Amino acid sequence: MLHPRFRPRGLTCRRWLTGLSLGGAGYVGYFVAAAYAVRLAGAAIPPLVIGTMPVLLALIANWRDRSAPWGALAAPLALIAAGVAIVNISVIEAAGPEGRGVVLLGVLAASAALAIWIAYGLANAAVMRAADAPDGLHWTGVQGIGAAIGSMALLPLTSFSTQPLAGPDTVNFLVWAAVMGIAGSWIATFCWGIASARLPLALAAQLIVAETVFGLVYGFVYEARWPQTAEWVGATLQLIGVAVAVALFSRPGLSARGVGKAEA
Repeated sequence: MLHPRFRPRGLTCRRWLTGLSLGGAGYVGYFVAAAYAVRLAGAAIPPLVIGTMPVLLALIANWRDRSAPWGALAAPLALIAAGVAIVNISVIEAAGPEGRGVVLLGVLAASAALAIWIAYGLANAAVMRAADAPDGLHWTGVQGIGAAIGSMALLPLTSFSTQPLAGPDTVNFLVWAAVMGIAGSWIATFCWGIASARLPLALAAQLIVAETVFGLVYGFVYEARWPQTAEWVGATLQLIGVAVAVALFSRPGLSARGVGKAEA
């Protein structure tokens, strides 16, 4: 925010409170839940639990806005849901009886992250689709301030006093924190704000399946392995479901109706 273009201004107190809350809960709460999910359940399950978000958020959005006929949405949503279910069942079965308890705790943490993201998506879309929607850069800045304030609450839980202040591990940690903060939070927030303002939420929600696929890819790279058959099938079904949804919302009549309702 050193440059004036990025500094929030002209926002009401209510908008400030909303933006700060979204930044604190949507990022600090989400990332803490997602981090514990990965530690407990491994790299594959959390992206897929959170990957149900395109289905749930699209259902909620379409119930609220009626952007598309329910019959037309059934096919893409069913494909996405089937893909998520196939991978989750496969990973839980592979964990065996002795590891299922920890895996289920990880699923619970991922479910908490999912709930936070759904609430965030609905609230953020409501702000960005309002007649007096704030500037995208300013709204991103407000949420960044909220995330910073929320992060302060985590300082008593850190282990800085027991860790060396220099060394390769510390450098790696700081570099990854910066990359995730700039790309995964700031740029992603700005892009999601634009999507929320210009697309029916029932469609934008399904595009988030890309997060699931990228999360799986990063997880497989980290674990240095190829996806299993169920993981291949699950990810493919999700991508096909999103492609069907994009084709559905690309129909001129449907697109115009969804945008018209958003403007109304």
